[in-house]
Amino acid sequence: MSQGNVDQRQFAIEKFWHNYLSILKKSDVPEKSHKWYRRHAEMYIAAHIGLRLGQHQPQHIDNYLNAKGRMPDIEEWRFRQIVEALRLLFCEQVAPEWAAGYDWYRWRVFSRELSGGHASIMRDGAGNAVVAPTDNPLIRRFRQDYAATHDAFITTIRVRNMAVTTERSYEQWICRYFAYLRWPQIEVIDSKNIKSFLEYLAVARKVAASTQRSALNALIFLHREVLGQDTQDIGGFVHACAKRKLPTVLSQSEVKALLLAIHPRHRLMAALMYGTGMRLMECVRLRVKDIDFAYRQITVRQAKGNKERVVPLPSKLIDALKKHLAEVELLHNGDIAAGFGEVLLPPALARKLGKSVKEWPWQYAFPASRISADPRSGAAKRHHVHESGLQKAIKLAAKEAGIAKRVSSHTLRHSFATHLLESGSDIRTVQELLGHADVSTTMIYTHVVGRGGQGVESPLDKLS
Repeated sequence: MSQGNVDQRQFAIEKFWHNYLSILKKSDVPEKSHKWYRRHAEMYIAAHIGLRLGQHQPQHIDNYLNAKGRMPDIEEWRFRQIVEALRLLFCEQVAPEWAAGYDWYRWRVFSRELSGGHASIMRDGAGNAVVAPTDNPLIRRFRQDYAATHDAFITTIRVRNMAVTTERSYEQWICRYFAYLRWPQIEVIDSKNIKSFLEYLAVARKVAASTQRSALNALIFLHREVLGQDTQDIGGFVHACAKRKLPTVLSQSEVKALLLAIHPRHRLMAALMYGTGMRLMECVRLRVKDIDFAYRQITVRQAKGNKERVVPLPSKLIDALKKHLAEVELLHNGDIAAGFGEVLLPPALARKLGKSVKEWPWQYAFPASRISADPRSGAAKRHHVHESGLQKAIKLAAKEAGIAKRVSSHTLRHSFATHLLESGSDIRTVQELLGHADVSTTMIYTHVVGRGGQGVESPLDKLS
């Protein structure tokens, strides 16, 4: 082959992959994953040397994905990434006639069809998953009448290591969805039903935009990840009206009055939320090892978006926090003596640590008052304090303090950010402390900083 032909072939290859990367960008594939998508496509091509991509047929995809999916060490998320890489390759770039009609989404549920001992199932113990009992008649009917679908839902959501709160929210939305459709046979449910349900929520129920978005996420998960259906044909639907609300902010005197009025059992947590800007669940999930007295800082882990950040530990709370942790350690030692003491951890980390899950640094800084059964594994553990207790205590304290504002646990976070800006802190610093991905989210606090509404003086005050 002449040098000119070699150069021309090399140019064609580079152009091919340049176009593929452009498709990944247009498809909103995270940039850090681009190299892996390309590698999956390259491995597929390498497995079919001598056969041009335009000559491939559905059976080539079937055979390849079956072989990949049966590998004992394949991770479930990795397998889905391989499927998506090939879907974009054939549907968006090569574009043979059969690609658009090929059922790519059935491969999303492939891991559940493997044998019970497959790594993608066994690593999280998702099979025969334990669920918490419920008094909700809709949820009971879902679990009884759609047992196979419910098991698939539980397996899918837990093998992806999604939050317990997300699992509960999705389960409730699926139940409401089935009730709206009058509990049909699972075989006749189609992703096109999503549009009518979302419009019902917006028009008849007049829900907020965030509520409608939560329902959409749950139903997309059901159809695409659990039932293996394509959800791109939902079509346009009536969106709930989005309202931008300014945050409720307490003055420093109101924060002081609130903390004095709150019950001592919850005062330390409320003070930490105001002093650090932590969210409600970030506070109740705080572990002993993440409190650094030497550097006067707290590491917030598994925050929103599964991110981590460091926030300052208020000096005024150090003595009270040390005293509180000493009492918690005595409680933990008692649990150890009684044969308990294990704390909830992500499954992979718990397996890695082994017996270390009972060690003091991993314990919750604000544990529950009693030992209870883990709703997923059924094991008896001491969980963190329930967030609803702190929420109710803050609302009651606001009422007793005579604060004529709608106060919630999140109000303390809003007040933290606003007071930092008022004291001259840089907005980028505040953004980092709050854990916002975009500074535009933090900018909302500039609307409540200054004198009066929007920081202007009313013309009425200028009248003599």
